[in-house]
Amino acid sequence: MQLAELNIGRLLAPTDDPRVKDFMDNLDRINGLGKRMPGFVWMHEGSGEPGTGNTENAFGDNPQMVFNLTVWEDLPSLEVFVYKTVHAKFMDRKAEWFEVLGEQHFVMWWIEQGHQPTREEALVRLDDLRTNGPSDRAFGWDEIRVKSLKS
Repeated sequence: MQLAELNIGRLLAPTDDPRVKDFMDNLDRINGLGKRMPGFVWMHEGSGEPGTGNTENAFGDNPQMVFNLTVWEDLPSLEVFVYKTVHAKFMDRKAEWFEVLGEQHFVMWWIEQGHQPTREEALVRLDDLRTNGPSDRAFGWDEIRVKSLKS
């Protein structure tokens, strides 16, 4: 099994606004780093236009709602990328670029090797976590850490 993750956010401003310039200017750098990490498997891609990441694939009725959807060989690989690379410095700055969402915006779940989840599939997993709480179908960082401590 491999680990899929979805992270959604609502930008504070349109992608061409100076308020989110630092974020937009570094998307290719951070995504490129992720793709070179040991354990990286796959990323849902946008158009490939430089500096857009996956932001042109906004969803809902708000063009500032963006997402990141990736697959990793295992949890430790994802954790190293998220918390032990320059990615962590950009996470620390998320309040500069993203609105605080009043509900769960991140979900992980296990998938069969070779499967590439769709945005719609990922949003169903996020809704499952929001509605039913953590389970084997959908979970977050806290749940997986607690489970690891109990093992």
